[in-house]
Amino acid sequence: MSDNPKIQHLRERKAQTRQGGGPQRIETQHKKGKLTARERIDLLLDKGSFREIDAFVVHRTSDFGLEQQKTPSDSVITGWGTIDGRLTYVFSQDFTVLGGSLGEVHAEKICKIMDMAMKNGAPVIGLNDSGGARIQEGVVALGGYADIFLRNTMASGVVPQISAIMGPCAGGAVYSPALTDFIFMVRNSSYMFVTGPDVVKAVTHEEVSFEDLGGASVHGEKSGVCHVAAESEADTLFLIRKLLSYLPQNNMEDPPYIATADDPLRMDETLDSIIPDDPGKPYDVKELLKFIVDDGQLFEIHANYAENIFVGFARLGGHSVGIVANQPSVLAGVLDINASEKAARFVRFCDSFNVPIITFEDVPGFLPGTAQEHGGIIRSGAKLLYAYCEATVPKLTVITRKAYGGAYCVMNSKHIRSDLNLAWPSAEIAVMGPDGAVNIIFRKELGEAKDPQKRKAELVADYREKFANPYVAAERGFVDDIIEPRETRPRLINTLEMLTNKRDKNPAKKHGNIPL
Repeated sequence: MSDNPKIQHLRERKAQTRQGGGPQRIETQHKKGKLTARERIDLLLDKGSFREIDAFVVHRTSDFGLEQQKTPSDSVITGWGTIDGRLTYVFSQDFTVLGGSLGEVHAEKICKIMDMAMKNGAPVIGLNDSGGARIQEGVVALGGYADIFLRNTMASGVVPQISAIMGPCAGGAVYSPALTDFIFMVRNSSYMFVTGPDVVKAVTHEEVSFEDLGGASVHGEKSGVCHVAAESEADTLFLIRKLLSYLPQNNMEDPPYIATADDPLRMDETLDSIIPDDPGKPYDVKELLKFIVDDGQLFEIHANYAENIFVGFARLGGHSVGIVANQPSVLAGVLDINASEKAARFVRFCDSFNVPIITFEDVPGFLPGTAQEHGGIIRSGAKLLYAYCEATVPKLTVITRKAYGGAYCVMNSKHIRSDLNLAWPSAEIAVMGPDGAVNIIFRKELGEAKDPQKRKAELVADYREKFANPYVAAERGFVDDIIEPRETRPRLINTLEMLTNKRDKNPAKKHGNIPL
């Protein structure tokens, strides 16, 4: 214990900052099943690594009695620490202080951290738990939000930005997370919406609960706003740590290499029979992927949204990769509006941060129907096409079964700068499926046939033999090689190592005009 009164005073002041809104409000937070802002930081970062800044900051407002409610640190904790030894910046909103509301100095603290992250090239994680703009500060609070939005946009594609929604996130507050790369939510205790249930009821007369309007399940399954929904706050913070293990610190670095005991030359014979003989029969692409990637480990993004396409991270021979895979067990793996946009955003993220993209293709085409056409499937499909065309990271494709029509072009075909395109013997590469093709090509003949069904079966078999296979494409060089399925893992790892020094670039321009 120091005898120096000034040091003693400093220690007392620091102890006061750690109290947040006081024991009673901390207890209220715990009764809701929620951690405090500081407890969350302690779980997220490596033990003992957090270094706080701006702990003594207080708000400058004297209106509406706020001069009586000045708390050190205001309503957000900011600083940096490490995750698996790697520098990470973090801000954690403190709901025990003025409901975590964002005012002028709250915003200044977040902006300071974001500026430091940009200068030093490290990720920013925001732990959001806020009642929104501090009404007593008026337009100054709104200006603070806009200052943060600008930094979110400037940091996009420069350093990874991750948002965890740990409580309410409403009104203008939702747009900062929406501008970040990944949004994590906690089931039954976090929610996001532009307007709350009371406003919805007043304007549209709809009765809706907080959870049904903007809970983790809604945003994880229907809107696609939430990338990962976890069961608890501890799970959420653990998953953020895991996600960062696949990502580089910034856009100038490569993702971390993590050595694996999984043999890079491993061949799993199960893959040789995983595709059903019946081309109309589904299979689970996630099971297929687990036989190929290191230790069968997948980190899925948007697991419950647009499930007809899989996107997520994995490792191959220790190298971090982003995987995009059609999912035949949902809507036959067809591309629709939501799946196209889900995959496009993922592809662009991977390209921003030097993560190689591996595509597993089994796609019968785009989903037909008035709902899709009127909803803009043309525009959405073009987003995915644009993302693949624009990407300059190593890009590999494995065609496991169907590759039909325009969807063949879109799913990282050779024609849009894919580096290696492999096909399994079960691959069917054609303008459309045999059934549809025969109906068009032989419409007149089938109309005049004595036994149309028998004749159609013969024509379908003939078409399948001639076109619904990988050999015509391979003869043209559109497929680089046809391989046994068991060879997929070693071939992909070998190619990733071959492409270590790949250099590719796009024409000089301010930026493209992606079809939004």
